[in-house]
Amino acid sequence: MNMLPEIEKRISVRAFTDRPVDKKQIERILEAGRLAPSAKNRQAWRFIVVQDVHLREQLMQASFGQEHVGQAPVVIALCTTNVDYKMPNGQLSYPVDLGIAGAFMMLQATHEELSSCAITTFDERDVRDLLSVPHSMRVVMLLAMGYPAEVAERAARFPLSRMVSYEHW
Repeated sequence: MNMLPEIEKRISVRAFTDRPVDKKQIERILEAGRLAPSAKNRQAWRFIVVQDVHLREQLMQASFGQEHVGQAPVVIALCTTNVDYKMPNGQLSYPVDLGIAGAFMMLQATHEELSSCAITTFDERDVRDLLSVPHSMRVVMLLAMGYPAEVAERAARFPLSRMVSYEHW
């Protein structure tokens, strides 16, 4: 199976229709996140699905007015349940773990013929309060998902030769 066509098809969309997303599609997207690898298989995450229009509008405000956050029929908050675990390389695991889970979810959304956008510009304290996330936990990103309102083009990508080297920098 070749995954590159799905990966090439995925783009960040910032305009969604109000067409609802089927519950089974949402469940498959969440399952993709659940199956993502994590440091020491800790699976230290919690996914909060937001579909209520009023709550999405409040998330939009907490995201500094980014309209697509309120417009998307589904917003998933990716949260960590372990803010302290450091990997042997000294880095915190949760940003890496949730980045991988978010990527898996976005690819599944693409497979479901949905569009998505990762949102990392938001007031975390406001989002935590809106979603009743315990203050000892972190909200790492929001994923806005739904049917695109317009055909968007893929942003230009640098060539592979610009970012790859072998055996040394």
